[in-house]
Amino acid sequence: MTVPTAVADGIPTRYEVAGSGPPLLMFSPGGFDSTLESWRTVGIYRRLDLLERLTAKYTCITFDRRESGRSGGRIERLSWSHYVAQAIGLLDHLSIERAHLMGGCVGCSTAAATAVAHPDRVRSMVLFSPAGGVKYRLKQQDRFARHLAHVQAHGLDGVVALVGETDAGFSADPRVGPWNSVIRADPAFAQAYVKQDADRYAHIVTGTARLMFDRDTVPGAEPEDLLRLDIPALIVPGQDESHAPSAARYLQECLPRVQYWDVPVAEQTRETAPARVLEFLDGV
Repeated sequence: MTVPTAVADGIPTRYEVAGSGPPLLMFSPGGFDSTLESWRTVGIYRRLDLLERLTAKYTCITFDRRESGRSGGRIERLSWSHYVAQAIGLLDHLSIERAHLMGGCVGCSTAAATAVAHPDRVRSMVLFSPAGGVKYRLKQQDRFARHLAHVQAHGLDGVVALVGETDAGFSADPRVGPWNSVIRADPAFAQAYVKQDADRYAHIVTGTARLMFDRDTVPGAEPEDLLRLDIPALIVPGQDESHAPSAARYLQECLPRVQYWDVPVAEQTRETAPARVLEFLDGV
């Protein structure tokens, strides 16, 4: 099957549309390797059959986040606003004025940031296993530091050489850096990557880590903005080092119109989880 590509915020964006009904834009789990396949291949999502159930009643739009999968990217200091711009660009491409949003893992941060930046485009939010917590922040910042250490030891051409030797993404092997998928797919991008100024690149990487992972809870939207968000939301908590229960409780505290599904991860199954998400969406 051919998967279409749109240009969103100037970034080629691989996406897929499935099902029928009101639109549901889905921000994939998977950290810096968030692809549309992640809804079936990553962590808890492998056993939930969410897409299979949701497409029966909703038009589900899944996509590769920029610098992931087969979407493109740009070398720039990344922030959550860049991911928001990609999402809104995809909605514009599909001529969708308003949509429900659903985030998994790190996708929750972008979903919430999109709702804050464009509340008129959002009908509701499902925040499934939001990423966040002290150990999550430390892990992310360490990932960027390990990439820069590799750059300092082997140069930018060493990064490109390493990317050519492995299929691992930034989450699996921090040495390859956040632009690995674009380097792998686009020879012209790889050539430009090698030629850039190494010191400037180090500032970009350091700034990205600082901007994106600046707190010990769910990164992204500011709490003051979440507190005045008039959008219904459902929170499904996670329960591990990258998806601390405290992160889910933080969102519960911030969002005024929230439902909190207080069920342990072990009891979030293909029978219970899709049904709970559908119950929420149908009630909006």
